[in-house]
Amino acid sequence: MPTSAPPSNRFERRRAETRQALVRAARRILAETGDTGASIQAIAERADVGFGSFYNHFDSKTELFEAAVVDALEEFGRTFDERLAGIDDPAELVAAGFRLSARMADSHPELMQVLRRRGLGHIHSENGLTTRAVRDVQVGMDSGRFTVVDPAVALSALGGTLLSLVELRFARPEIDGDEAAANLAEMVLRMLGVPPDDAREVARRPLPDAG
Repeated sequence: MPTSAPPSNRFERRRAETRQALVRAARRILAETGDTGASIQAIAERADVGFGSFYNHFDSKTELFEAAVVDALEEFGRTFDERLAGIDDPAELVAAGFRLSARMADSHPELMQVLRRRGLGHIHSENGLTTRAVRDVQVGMDSGRFTVVDPAVALSALGGTLLSLVELRFARPEIDGDEAAANLAEMVLRMLGVPPDDAREVARRPLPDAG
């Protein structure tokens, strides 16, 4: 869920908990099947909340499932911030993001299934993940590390390639995910204007330790 001030009293805390339970239930449904046709009753039961609670938080299932996707994208972005905070090189940041995403198919399967099924429509949305990506591309352009001239086009290329990698990880689990991610990262860096030898080295630098 997007960051907000913590609820100040018991009623608000319970209200926030109920909303998050509905969002989590919708995330699980999206991850498992991608089907948004589940009834409100089924969603409420999955969330272990009363049927009437639904309309205290959402006007429709469409609004709920949209909130579930945004929630997943925000978690994805926060994970990037936590794991990659010490990286200053924009090229290394892009490459590490691809490789971390490949590993998250194993460590965060629900989140990555949501991204796999619904991420394409959010590449250019005003969410935290998009904001982070545009920021990193702009830093690379301003520093001369990247030679692309249109951040929106670069974002399309990065987002589409990332989603293809996620699809590959789930559709072909026998493929070495780390190697596939490094190869894709190298290709993306070259597309962004990083020299070939540099791109190859950067795409294979050790990832920061977890935690």
